[in-house]
Amino acid sequence: MEQNKPQTEQELTQQAAVRRQKLADLCEAGHNPFEITKYAQDAYSADLKNEFADLPAEAETGKIVSLAGRMMSKRIMGKASFAHLRDQKGDIQIFVKRDLLGDEAYAAFKKLDIGDIIGVKGEVFRTKMGEISVRISELTLLSKSLLPLPEKFHGLTDREARYRQRYVDLIMNPEVKDTFVKRSLILKEIRAYLDEKGFLEVDTPILTPFEIGASARPFYTHHNTLNMDMVLRIETELYLKRLIVGGMDRVYEVGRIFRNEGMDPKHNPEFTTIELYQAFTDFHGMMDLVEEMYKRLALKVCGSLEITYQGKQIDMGHWERLTMVEAVKKYSGVDFNDWKTDEDAIVAAKEHHVELPEVPTKGAILAEFFDAFVEDKLIQPTFIYDYPVEISPLAKRKPTDPAFTERFEYFIDCTEYGNAFSELNDPIDQKARFERQVAERKAIEPDCKAQVDYDYVNALEYGLPPTGGLGFGVDRLVMLLTDSASIRDVLLFPTMKPID
Repeated sequence: MEQNKPQTEQELTQQAAVRRQKLADLCEAGHNPFEITKYAQDAYSADLKNEFADLPAEAETGKIVSLAGRMMSKRIMGKASFAHLRDQKGDIQIFVKRDLLGDEAYAAFKKLDIGDIIGVKGEVFRTKMGEISVRISELTLLSKSLLPLPEKFHGLTDREARYRQRYVDLIMNPEVKDTFVKRSLILKEIRAYLDEKGFLEVDTPILTPFEIGASARPFYTHHNTLNMDMVLRIETELYLKRLIVGGMDRVYEVGRIFRNEGMDPKHNPEFTTIELYQAFTDFHGMMDLVEEMYKRLALKVCGSLEITYQGKQIDMGHWERLTMVEAVKKYSGVDFNDWKTDEDAIVAAKEHHVELPEVPTKGAILAEFFDAFVEDKLIQPTFIYDYPVEISPLAKRKPTDPAFTERFEYFIDCTEYGNAFSELNDPIDQKARFERQVAERKAIEPDCKAQVDYDYVNALEYGLPPTGGLGFGVDRLVMLLTDSASIRDVLLFPTMKPID
C-alpha cells in the first residue's frame, strides 16, 4: 500500500473487504462500534499476572475485572474458545464460553477478527495448563480493525515498512515499545537530575529571524503576516545564554533541532538535544556533570555501569580525559607542538594523507588529524578537551594558550555524544569571531544568507558571567542505552522519503 494514497475498493485485499462487510452488518444491526465513546477499564494484564503469580493451576480468584485492548489471537473450539488480549502492559489470555457469555454474544465473538479492539469483563483464574486467564462474562467490540495485521513485520527486510508505519510496528513488535518507554524514562531522569541541581527548564523560539554564521545548514520557511523568511533553529544556545545574562543562572532546554543536511544511521534532519548553561562554572564543571549524569542514567536505565552496545562492553564508570593535542600524539605520533607555522602543519597533513580543511590553519589541521587518527579509537567514554579556536567560535580562549579554547567533546563507541564550553563572554572577541565566521561562509558560499547575531553581541555587552555550557543529543544517548543500531530505531516517526 502506498503511503498517503486513498485505497479504492479494487485495491483492498479480500480480507479487508470481508472486514468492511462485517462492519456494515454490525451498523445495520444497530451495533456500530465507532459510536462507543469509552470503556470502564479497571485492570491490566501484567498487574494481574503479578498479583496472582502464586495461584495454583485450575484455581479461582473470585476477582472480577474489566480489561480493554487489541485481540492478538483467537482459537475457536466449539462451545468454548481462547483468545489473547494485548493492553497497555502486555498480553493476557481470555477464555470465552458460550454458556457463560450467551448464544448471541458468543456468535458475535466468533465473527471478531484479529486486531479488533475489545472490552471484556470476567473473573481471573488459572487454567489447567497453568496460564493466568480471564473467564469472560461480557464482551464489547470497541473498534473494528478494517485492515488485517501482517503475519510478519520484523527484521531487516521489513525495516523500511516498520519506520513508515510505526503504528503497525508497535502492534506487532512489543519490544519496540520498550525502547520508547526507555526513551521517556531517560528524559525523565535527565530532567530530575538537572532539576535537583537547581536548573530551570525553559523554552526558546524554534522559528528564528535569520540564519546565523554556523556551518550547519538550516531549513527556511515564510511568515505570511510579517512577510519575512524565517529559519528553523539549528541550536538553542544563543537564546539560552541571553537568559544567563538576564540573571537566570542555571537553565536548560529539551529542544527539537532542525538541520537541512545528510541522513545516515546517526543523523536525522530533526532531532532532540538538551542544552544547559550554568553561571559561575567552567567546562571542567560541565565534565563532572556529564560523568555524574551518565553514570546515573546507566544505573537507572540499564541497571549497571557496564553496558553492552552493539556487541561491545562499555564501562560507563570510567571516563578518560585527554587534550586534543595529547590524543593526536597518542594515536598518530604527530606532535602539534612541533608545528611552528601553518605551512609546517600542511606538510605534516600531506605526509600522513590527512585531508586539508577549507581554511588550512594549524588548529584546523589538528582537528583533521583527530578525525583521521583518533575518533575511531575512542570506544570507552573519553573527554577530549582544549579545542583549536578556529573550530570553536563560541568557546572562551585558554588564558595560557590563546590558540586553544576551553572546550570539550565526549566520545563513546567512536561517536561524539556532546559538546561543552567555558562560554565566550567577551563581547568584543565574540563580535570579531562572528564576523569572521560569516565572512568565511560567504567566501565559500557567496549566495548564503548568514548574518551576525548582533543582538546576541548586544546582550553580552550587558555582561555574561563566567559560564559553563553543554549540549548533547538525546537520540544518540537513547541509542546507546537501548542498544539500538540506528537513530531511526529511537525516533517514533523518522524522516522518510515518500514511496512515490
